[in-house]
Amino acid sequence: MTTTAPTPRPRGRDLTALVDQLAGVPGRDDRLTHVETLPPRTAETVDWPVWAADDVVAAFGSQGIERPWRHQAVAAEAAHDGTHVVLATGTASGKSLAYQLAALTTIRSSRGHRGERGATALYLAPTKALAQDQLARLRDLRLDVRVTTHDGDSTREQRDWARDHAEYVLTNPDMLHRSLLPGHARWARFLGSLRYVVVDECHHYRGVFGAHVSHVLRRLRRICASYGATPTFVLASATVADPEQAGERLTGLRVLPVTADTSPRGRVSIGLWEPPLTSYAGENGAPVRRAASSETADLLADLVASDVRTLAFVRSRNGAEQVAMTAAGLLAEVDPSLPGRVAAYRGGYLPEERRAIEQRLRSGELLGLAATNALELGIDVSGLDAVLLAGYPGRRAAFWQQVGRAGRGAGDALAILVARDDPLDTYLVTHPDALLGQPVEATVFDPANPYVLGPHLCAAAQEIPLTDADVDLFGPTTPTVLESLGASGLLRKRPRGWYWTDRRRAADLTDIRSAGGSPVQLVEAATGRVVGTVDAGSAHSTAHAGAVYVHRGETYVVHELDLEEHVAVIGRADPGFTTTAREITDISIVEEREHERWGDCRLSYGDVDVTHQVVSFLRRRQPGGEVLGEEPLDLPERTLRTSAVWWTVPPHALADAGLAALDLPGAAHAAEHCSIGLLPLVATCDRWDIGGVSTAVHPDTGVLTVFVYDGHPGGAGFAERGYRAARAWLGATRETILACECESGCPSCIQSPKCGNQNNPLDKHGAAVLLGVLLGTA
Repeated sequence: MTTTAPTPRPRGRDLTALVDQLAGVPGRDDRLTHVETLPPRTAETVDWPVWAADDVVAAFGSQGIERPWRHQAVAAEAAHDGTHVVLATGTASGKSLAYQLAALTTIRSSRGHRGERGATALYLAPTKALAQDQLARLRDLRLDVRVTTHDGDSTREQRDWARDHAEYVLTNPDMLHRSLLPGHARWARFLGSLRYVVVDECHHYRGVFGAHVSHVLRRLRRICASYGATPTFVLASATVADPEQAGERLTGLRVLPVTADTSPRGRVSIGLWEPPLTSYAGENGAPVRRAASSETADLLADLVASDVRTLAFVRSRNGAEQVAMTAAGLLAEVDPSLPGRVAAYRGGYLPEERRAIEQRLRSGELLGLAATNALELGIDVSGLDAVLLAGYPGRRAAFWQQVGRAGRGAGDALAILVARDDPLDTYLVTHPDALLGQPVEATVFDPANPYVLGPHLCAAAQEIPLTDADVDLFGPTTPTVLESLGASGLLRKRPRGWYWTDRRRAADLTDIRSAGGSPVQLVEAATGRVVGTVDAGSAHSTAHAGAVYVHRGETYVVHELDLEEHVAVIGRADPGFTTTAREITDISIVEEREHERWGDCRLSYGDVDVTHQVVSFLRRRQPGGEVLGEEPLDLPERTLRTSAVWWTVPPHALADAGLAALDLPGAAHAAEHCSIGLLPLVATCDRWDIGGVSTAVHPDTGVLTVFVYDGHPGGAGFAERGYRAARAWLGATRETILACECESGCPSCIQSPKCGNQNNPLDKHGAAVLLGVLLGTA
């Protein structure tokens, strides 16, 4: 395809007209389903607080900040007074100035007369890239403050210097969990002087990861108290619902919410874009829409060719690579100098690769970037004009976070959501109020999950023996979990408390980002270098022998997967096909916690055991997608105890609705798929956080049953959220199936990209009838 771009624009031209120009390119009829323009907002500034240090104020002045916005001053005042605060204002609203002003002033004013370290500050970011960005901004202030990062990329010398000399340390929850807290005796002087703890992008801490981080922060509070410190917590997020409650659940402390955004904002034009149906027939002959990644690559090329600085968010690592490569190829047809101004950015890159790309984007050398959400979390890239979203990111909070990356400052901005061939995407681009007219979702996580709490109690006991006084800190389920840990021999109760008994480091028992264990390293056979990593939970399906893996535009094939050593050996290849794993799943009910009667049907919530096994993989021609063959795999089963929501329909209700026995497996399977796709409407998850199983007759219920479960040990709160909002969730599911324009089912309604049975059997009509019986609308 030859890209057709809008006319290059001078800087400062109204960006809002670009949406219509992009939609008006020949061949793009009817793709733009909705445009909404958010009005501009004027700034409200105030005087600097009287306690702010003159040199700190001057440093911000050198960055062009003459006066703070009101919300910055309010949050800074609260933090300086020792009040825990959550600052929940929009993207690019200057949240960092609020905590930096308080922390830098306190650090500068508390030093000894010979410059000895006084007060200290600890900054926590969900990604290393964000911490590096904050470090660069702090150094740009050119203040005499000893600041450094402490993360997985730091050398031993840097770590030693941070511990012994740094006043402002930037790290992440992982390093706090694995390094600072287990080694707290070496960090005693730093922790004993800790005045501020900044938890940036706090909306990111959801699900199992959020539960882990909540306990890491409680362990930090406990260690600091043992050294006589009671730090003030400052949380920041552009997209957190009910910030007061979210902040309190995360830290265990009462927090003051600051939510009135007084920063300036230009007009933001948001377009919703649905790719057209193609002539290609997918699985079971279903129609297929043009891929969101292909549409996004076209739009990215058009915008770059028009000198519009654009960031494209793509859901997968491979997708980011493909979008960047495709856009570069299209741009080569327009101007040979342009392909080099487009790049990809994703997790799995080596640290030096990430830093180089970030610097090129900041400098303006790059005009277009295709990124995974590794770049979503707050990296400050000024001057971006447009954001493209190749698919809904799974949550309204993430959607607004990504949209907010464009138009920093008072400049106008453009954002386009390109729908994937997916039930939720299809629903949202045709129901714009469900996306643009609703608040962001409440943050969902369960600190009481014993699979999460247990390892942190072990880690806390190794740090300092646990006593009865710690029960309130870690929550009411602590005594029960302690007794279980004692019975298993991991902890021993003595008169002075619970003690760790194992020779291993307790902090190594859990990876706070993954319930699946250590990541798998991808090692190139010819050179021995580590090309990238894959998390343990997805290694069976993405790094098995024979799998095709793409890294920075280069294609590899996996030769061998060693699960014991957490290594996959790969080699460069150009096989001309992609691979898709085939998985079988079984589920059994452990305990029903709650249920509701819906007429003759029953909705339940409780605990289940889920067994997965990857048994084979399909090879598909690239491009085209035709199946070339299926190869068996010999991989072990994996068992997961988690929480689930499930519903049952008795035989007589099915018969009354005219559903034949032969139709039931396909109807239940289709309803399961679509309900998984729509659960993010009511829970802070996406479909990859959850799974499902459906059966015409389940052995534990004796009737037709559909399960949707959390994909994490012990549960993440998503299934419970679905149970609480089941009528809205399942009602939207049925509406999506009925409204889809396909004849018998497609990826926009009932087909799933993660189905282990290759989307077979599926019955679209039967699913709509089945959901109607459940909801009482049949």
